Amino acid sequence: MNLVERYKKPTPKFFKTLRNIGIALATAGGAIIAAPITMPALVVTIATYMTVAGTVVTAVSQAVVKDDDTTKTKSDAAADGP
Repeated sequence: MNLVERYKKPTPKFFKTLRNIGIALATAGGAIIAAPITMPALVVTIATYMTVAGTVVTAVSQAVVKDDDTTKTKSDAAADGP
């Protein structure tokens, strides 16, 4: 499966929620970094980490797809018989 096919498949509910949290983190961090007032260095550093973490979480959770492959397990094959 190539990257375009992966991004077109549906994302599981948990990862949709995680993606939204990542977007919020990246947005909040970016807003703090871009604020026109002077911020302490610690606050800017934390905002930078928030932005990076939010971006990574968003990208990874968007790449997760539901597996539609229904392969039989060993116990399922034994139940079906020869």
